[in-house]
Amino acid sequence: MDSHISPRTKPLYRGTQIVWYILGAIETLLAFRFVLKLLGANPAAGFSDFIYTLSYPLVSPFLNVFKVAKVQGSVIEWTTVLAGLVYWFVAWALIQLFVMSKSVSTPEAADKLDAEG
Repeated sequence: MDSHISPRTKPLYRGTQIVWYILGAIETLLAFRFVLKLLGANPAAGFSDFIYTLSYPLVSPFLNVFKVAKVQGSVIEWTTVLAGLVYWFVAWALIQLFVMSKSVSTPEAADKLDAEG
């Protein structure tokens, strides 16, 4: 960790790290699911079954949004892509809330407003 991070911003820094880490794990799992479905992986195989079982709770809210496209044994599961986008947006929104909750000094706020304006 950087030495210039103050004790005030350390929880913010750690919180954003945790959110990005969780998002990375979710996105990786969803990417594996998408690729396995796309390549027509055997759902009874141990690894495929493991990925489908772990990822099902993440994609289940989105399963009926789009029709599943099947091409010669391959499945293009657009709902998995949608789930990945939604989870990315939720993580981004959480990070924005963390940043907005950070206390800001008056000079720091003035500098940021000058830079934006």
